[in-house]
Amino acid sequence: MKIDVLTIFPNMVNGPLNESIVGKAIESDQLQINVTDFRDYSTNKHGNVDDSPYGGGAGMLLTPQPIFDAMEHVKTNNGGKLGRVILVDPAGKQFDQHMAEYFAKEEQLTFICGHYEGYDERIKTLVTDEVSLGDFVITGGELAALTMIDATVRLLPGILGNSESAPGDSYSSGLLEYPQYTRPADFRGMKVPDILLSGNHQKIDQWRRQEALKKTLIRRPDLLEEFDLTAEDRKMLDEIKINLHHKHGLQ
Repeated sequence: MKIDVLTIFPNMVNGPLNESIVGKAIESDQLQINVTDFRDYSTNKHGNVDDSPYGGGAGMLLTPQPIFDAMEHVKTNNGGKLGRVILVDPAGKQFDQHMAEYFAKEEQLTFICGHYEGYDERIKTLVTDEVSLGDFVITGGELAALTMIDATVRLLPGILGNSESAPGDSYSSGLLEYPQYTRPADFRGMKVPDILLSGNHQKIDQWRRQEALKKTLIRRPDLLEEFDLTAEDRKMLDEIKINLHHKHGLQ
């Protein structure tokens, strides 16, 4: 996979990309990342990339010229291709695990990271996807782009050591992930559930499914509205709701 990142703060991007899973993917040549400072493409004598909005208003907008020219440079370096072009924008579609899975199937991604009050609307003619990290505003798009890149890259084939790690993550299955434990079996009086020590994998799988349903019901019940529940899942949920009602007064 090839990923290009356009930003005016390349140091915010370069450091984290060389660490952890993303760094390993680069080292193994499964991932190529190029960071472009689009300020370098400004034709303004002061190197400005922003200006005040027509019609007045607070804040400054990124001007189109530096980003258009930087994108031409990126396109040339990639044999005339840009892949999916992702504008990191608080008003965009909210990023989630399904979008990460979708991006992971692409050969090439280009992220445009904004700053200031926003973008000149004409920049969006370059874009295939406008994406937000969530319903909040941060100073610039770099941290959001890094988060999206990390979530995407870890899904590439062979990146994670265990092929079952990604599918079992919260949100990949549609449910939150079940509780997990490791050694020691008894830590300061807090014991691992007996079922996980039983060696009975059928019952362990059943316990994990039940716990995933329980956690999802308590923390993100909205996910259950779209999840394709089996008859066994519904039976488990009914039992979970009864137990929670008795323990916590949950309706």
